[in-house]
Amino acid sequence: MEILNYAIDNWDLILLRTGQHVQIVGVAVALAILTGVPIGILITRSEQVAQTVLYVASVIITIPSIALFGMMIPVLSLIHQGIGYLPAVIAVLLYSQLPIIRNTYTAITNVDPALREAARGMGLTPMQRLREVELPLAVPVIMAGVRVAVVMNIGVTAIAAYIGAGGLGAFISRGISQTDPRQLVTGAIAVGVLAVVADYALLGLQWLLTSPGLRQTARATT
Repeated sequence: MEILNYAIDNWDLILLRTGQHVQIVGVAVALAILTGVPIGILITRSEQVAQTVLYVASVIITIPSIALFGMMIPVLSLIHQGIGYLPAVIAVLLYSQLPIIRNTYTAITNVDPALREAARGMGLTPMQRLREVELPLAVPVIMAGVRVAVVMNIGVTAIAAYIGAGGLGAFISRGISQTDPRQLVTGAIAVGVLAVVADYALLGLQWLLTSPGLRQTARATT
């Protein structure tokens, strides 16, 4: 009951922290899409390059978030941005690369070769084949990677409160430092709810972006 009363009394602050959280994750994942999707497409041309890029992205994602924040503090302090919004966005951007690059690479490489040959036979250029055939078929898998990146990094962003980035993690960090279970539980529940809402919202977006033909195929197989 105390937790519910605390949440009601601090509803405006919860909304503010939620907005900060969404902004960090949204900006970082948007940048990750703009960089990760082209990288995932480019590495389909070389298996060796693909394995190297995916290995590097895998190593980055294994670095504990608090350690990554710590490594960025002295570097970004050179431009007076050692703590706060910028290092949080950079960390989430780096953590988002693996699921987006991997899913893009997997989706493009798994396109049916017969479809590529048909497109080539129709006289489409490589860029046209990518735009008209490969990317539409790859959208569901790419969006699945985006969903993984968003849900995962909603949790990572909670840690960013320790470097002054704000967000819902501020409730958790203050709840721990002040031994206040009301703030701790409020922050934890808010992060969990945000992750579920974001996942379902992106699932709906994934459905909208999927071509009608693939939607019908998905219905037929379920």
